[in-house]
Amino acid sequence: MTGSDASPADTPTSPSSFRLAYVPGATPAKWVRIWNERLPDVPLTLHAVTPGEAFGALREGAVDAGLVRLPVDRDDLSAIPLYTETTVVVIPKDHLFAAVEEVSAEDLAEELVLHPLDDTLGWERPPGRPAMERPETTADAIELVAAGVGVLAVPQSLARLHHRKDLTYRTLVGVPQSRVALSWPAADEAPDLVEEFIGIVRGRTVNSTRGRRAEEKKGQKQPREQRPAKPARSGKPAAGSRTAGRPSASRKGGGGFGRSGKPRRGRG
Repeated sequence: MTGSDASPADTPTSPSSFRLAYVPGATPAKWVRIWNERLPDVPLTLHAVTPGEAFGALREGAVDAGLVRLPVDRDDLSAIPLYTETTVVVIPKDHLFAAVEEVSAEDLAEELVLHPLDDTLGWERPPGRPAMERPETTADAIELVAAGVGVLAVPQSLARLHHRKDLTYRTLVGVPQSRVALSWPAADEAPDLVEEFIGIVRGRTVNSTRGRRAEEKKGQKQPREQRPAKPARSGKPAAGSRTAGRPSASRKGGGGFGRSGKPRRGRG
């Protein structure tokens, strides 16, 4: 009997899981490691998706959250930006640009710049000369660069992902940059496990927060510490003090002591 055929009575109780999608170039490994340390009883499963598939997977409930690239449609999805990537230009190793550390958009004026259909930089038209046809994917564009057809501008993580021995890349300045974000279906309050992951990607320590549960604790009023009673400001001794109730030695007619040290007798 497969898992899909099992009835609820036949299915053993198992801990809930957290399903995380990620687009090419996003690197969830560090956060997954922290998750496994903090929540060892809640499995985290990774789902590699293309940029075009990511938002559909979130809307359809196929995953709980995703590492995606901005922009995000805020009508039905929530998102928090995580980091901005450096843009680079991918070139053959024997290209003229390989001799410098960075390249500007103006330097690409005479270059044929490939613009794949899954472009992540969000520009309508890259600098340089456009190709006759747009490659289907970034991977296809990388193959064309290796064949000497043109150059390609991408986020640095994608240049590393598609690394080849015959290619290199240089920092490209004066062009758009790609921002990676954590996204999940919009709701009044994010689910508990999503809150747990938000805390991890924001760098909260296990002692400072544990998702929404810790955030709720922050809103609770803590009992005030009891402070010692302030001493009385008047010259009268406070109740319970050692001098309370004793007659004054300077009071006339009282039962105090005279200068000779002998007790006085009261008048009467």
